[in-house]
Amino acid sequence: MNAPRRTSKLAIVGAGAVGSTLAYAALARGTARTVALMDVDRAKVEAEVLDLRHGGMFVPQAEVLGSDDVEVVRGADVVVVTAGAKQKPGQTRLDLAEATIALTRKILPGLVEVAPDATFLMVTNPVDVVTYAAQQISGLPPERVFGSGTVLDSSRLRAAIAEHCGVAVGNVHAYVGGEHGDSEIALWSAATIAGVPLLEWPSLPGRPPLDAAARESIARDVVESAYRVIAGKGATNYAVGLAVTRIVEAVLNDEHRVMPVSTRIDDFYGIDDVCLSLPTLVDSRGATTVVPIPLSDAELVGMRASATSVKAVQQRFGL
Repeated sequence: MNAPRRTSKLAIVGAGAVGSTLAYAALARGTARTVALMDVDRAKVEAEVLDLRHGGMFVPQAEVLGSDDVEVVRGADVVVVTAGAKQKPGQTRLDLAEATIALTRKILPGLVEVAPDATFLMVTNPVDVVTYAAQQISGLPPERVFGSGTVLDSSRLRAAIAEHCGVAVGNVHAYVGGEHGDSEIALWSAATIAGVPLLEWPSLPGRPPLDAAARESIARDVVESAYRVIAGKGATNYAVGLAVTRIVEAVLNDEHRVMPVSTRIDDFYGIDDVCLSLPTLVDSRGATTVVPIPLSDAELVGMRASATSVKAVQQRFGL
């Protein structure tokens, strides 16, 4: 592994609930030496920066910048794009596509101009379609433009499995694949608890079995959980902020970490020309290699259906 960069700059485009929470999480974790926020709302971004700076003595040392001018992004190592239409209660992520793709077309060329060597991480929903559009618009190698994908969904899945089985979440390895949205699927065939294949997990004393009904309930809960958060408080921000911070760290620290980010899929069990989430190697080069994991016939059908769903939206917007 390469040594971490001596200096590092994280730029976050969009100072809304997700962007500002991401900046907070990155500062608290010491993710980057410089954290720069950009937003069209100058008063908002300046207030967020001031608030973050006021906590400077309680976190690892870092410089916090903010502006409505794209120059604040110049020289960034990683650019995270969170700007986009806000998801309202009852709206699906795919409903947001049109406004968000238009915004991506408007802002991305300027970001690439000031940070030509950066890795670009798309977070705005619908993230798979937005990532595909961003790859086309930017002209950058696909590994340097990828989406946050189902990293958060996989965290939700692991937490639910751990609670059901009575083990620590760190002992659970499981991924959600496909679209970050309603057609996503839990990849049970590749899941393990403490090295034991999940489908062979013997229930611990006093714990319910992890049978097909339990797995179906857990998977449904993972899909619906974001809608519950949005219905109750208007946005998801804490968990996604933490999830994206870990992706950024995998790039800045060249961690070679396997994460289910949204990347361009070509020739994967007949799936191609679409951005979807599968376990992928993430390091200083970006999202590089999709890890070939075992899939059951049912999971493969689900992945293909998810790809079809995302592709339909791509085609609707001429991508």
